[in-house]
Amino acid sequence: MRTVLAALAALLFALTPAYAERLKDIGAFAGVRTNQLTGYGIVVGLAGTGDDNLPYTIQSAKAAVSRFGLTLPPGVDPSLKNAAAVMITAELPPFAKPGQTIDVTVSAIGKSKSLRGGNLILAPLQGADGQIYAMAQGSLIVGGLGVDGADGSRVQVNVPSTGRIPAGATVERMVPTAIGDSQALVFNLREPDFSTTMNVVEAINEYIGEGTASPLDAVSIKVAAPPVVETRVALISLIENIEVEKAQAAARIVVNSRTGTVIIGQDVKLSAAAVSHGSLTVRVDEAPFPSQPGPFSDGQTVVVPDSQISVEQGDGRMFLFEPGVSLADLVKAINSVGAAPGDLVAILEALKQAGAMSAELVVI
Repeated sequence: MRTVLAALAALLFALTPAYAERLKDIGAFAGVRTNQLTGYGIVVGLAGTGDDNLPYTIQSAKAAVSRFGLTLPPGVDPSLKNAAAVMITAELPPFAKPGQTIDVTVSAIGKSKSLRGGNLILAPLQGADGQIYAMAQGSLIVGGLGVDGADGSRVQVNVPSTGRIPAGATVERMVPTAIGDSQALVFNLREPDFSTTMNVVEAINEYIGEGTASPLDAVSIKVAAPPVVETRVALISLIENIEVEKAQAAARIVVNSRTGTVIIGQDVKLSAAAVSHGSLTVRVDEAPFPSQPGPFSDGQTVVVPDSQISVEQGDGRMFLFEPGVSLADLVKAINSVGAAPGDLVAILEALKQAGAMSAELVVI
């Protein structure tokens, strides 16, 4: 089997289609995934930028020192300006083994203004099932900076209340995967597309052998796999490097309503339509002037408002779209009338409502 896989691998690189993407870049095998971990802890060693007297920070500090046999007298609560309660997040990679390390992100949840210079005390990281999968501890690296002045002024760069600890957590438990136990492998595309699914099936059957892969739906492809784990791993490695032509995405226009950004896909087409674009400008000029009272009178000097309102109607322009107009023609026509991003969105919405645009309009 190894000889066959080696020969297939050599054939794979010889028959790679042009303008293709590797399967590992457009999808992944079921079971090969990361897992999110979260935890709660306390950061100490801050330079007076901690939570001070928050109750849960005090409770956390008491719990931390109690593990070393130190018990504070009843009614005595320390002022923890040098400590902060934090949430800890991390991603556990697939196949991570006990003893390996992962990066963690630490974020303040209280009044702490900066975690710079802090040190995270040993804290457990749990998965969605409540089990502990890693233990985190270490010195924080904070990219932000915050400085307070005596008069209340403050200068802040980035976000100093969040930091990272590279290799700050040690894996204590492995997440089981079903790749070696299942009768077949399932390859999942990141973006559902029936055309891409069939391209993947044809490519795998061409390189590995007819009947190896079969489609399940627009996302999943079932791949027959040998029972031996070593051979199965070699097969996965071979399949991940197969290059496949990805089907063209559906015609779509994405509009960001907050920034005015408009992204138009290359397959957007227009049917015959005529568009007229005009602009209406309303201008209000304020020119207040002082009103002086008469000599020796009891009046007071006041400011009298004086508003001048003018309305200007721009010259409307009309342009005609022939059937099957491409994206380049659409952009050229709209730019010729000087349409702003907001006007462009209005034109695209009107074309969609008129049924003259064969594309999905997505507003985010």
